Amino acid sequence: MIGAPSWISRVMPATPAERSAALWSFAYFFMLLAGYYVLRPLRDQMGIAGGVKALPWMFTATFVTLLVAQPLYGALVAKVPRRRFIPIVYHFFVANLVLFWLLLIFKVEPVLIARMFFVWVSVFNLFAVTVFWSFMADIFTSEQGKRLFGFIGAGGTAGALLGPSITIALAVPLGPANLLIVAAVLLEVAVLCVYRLERVAATPQHETHGEQRIGGSAFAALTEVLRSPYLLGIAAWVSLLSFGATILYFAQANLVSANVHGAGAQTRVFASVDLAVSVLTLLTQVVATGPLLKRFGTAIAASALPAVYAVGFAVLALVPTLTVVLVFQVVQRWANFAIANPARQLFFTVVDREEKYKAKNLIDVVVYRGSDALYGWMFDSMHALGLKLGAVAVCALPVVFAWLALSATLGRTQERRAALAPPASGD
Repeated sequence: MIGAPSWISRVMPATPAERSAALWSFAYFFMLLAGYYVLRPLRDQMGIAGGVKALPWMFTATFVTLLVAQPLYGALVAKVPRRRFIPIVYHFFVANLVLFWLLLIFKVEPVLIARMFFVWVSVFNLFAVTVFWSFMADIFTSEQGKRLFGFIGAGGTAGALLGPSITIALAVPLGPANLLIVAAVLLEVAVLCVYRLERVAATPQHETHGEQRIGGSAFAALTEVLRSPYLLGIAAWVSLLSFGATILYFAQANLVSANVHGAGAQTRVFASVDLAVSVLTLLTQVVATGPLLKRFGTAIAASALPAVYAVGFAVLALVPTLTVVLVFQVVQRWANFAIANPARQLFFTVVDREEKYKAKNLIDVVVYRGSDALYGWMFDSMHALGLKLGAVAVCALPVVFAWLALSATLGRTQERRAALAPPASGD
């Protein structure tokens, strides 16, 4: 990178033409995840407040909500240019936050609102982050993504570091409900970053993308996935990601509910896990993610997460305690955010624009949350049958090994497709 200090070149290996887009992408993701991670500990505490036994029902409600939202989002993407529909999505979520704030302030049906908030945050998380990464896959090529997605992801991780810090510091003096307004402000700043990114990302290759309607049907995502073995493979990968994450989440929720008492103490446990994940992930993304993706490729990076789950479930089978679950949670989320997630986003740099926004949203949102609901009921059924956590972990191991094999196959396919793609202009 001409004219840039060597340390900047190592952290952000971008050409001058890419630098502004990478920096605004960093800022956009920073604000977006700072807002989400203010809300996440509140969601987890409200999930317990609504009753641990209600968690499978809330996961199912999330899936049903997404089934309704997906075609509405598809219609918006088809009819409205990118520069308009992305801000519309975030303004809608800000309006929802203000409504929840009013309901919580006036103590309207606290248990019901807690469950609705749990579902809403679960929907918001996937929609908001999926829209972000669809945007990234649209403006950066696979080669650029290998160099820059680690740096851009570090923006989100820095935001994820700020978010729980805000919650830990302000949950007691401000009260949990008022943190919703803090999150709303952060989301509105993210929208300002979107507008700036649209301006600087208008390279000759993409100069009209922000103004063009993507077109197609509101329901095109389903046919796009069904007709493509590659997209079906990504959908299976995401479903298996949900399998591991859901089993671990339910184990964590049950053990925290049984061993940690009081809403404040439970919120602090969840926020502390988020904080540990963010510190580890940020250090890795700044120093190692880009070099690892370039050196080892997508296949190895995508395989890192199921490898962590294989080790984690093996340990959990032998020592099924809260401490092991919390450490496992930190390590798997670290591996996911620092290595596997950038590789997963690279999967979508080699598909067409409509698939980047529609099929990607169906996979990352509906397939993921549908899998959450399925595996939540699976965990609940195993628990009802009397299976202890150690036995559940043993049952999970064969599934994780299948996920590991799929990761290697998908990564090699992505690399073959990327090799056939034309080079980015300005490189």
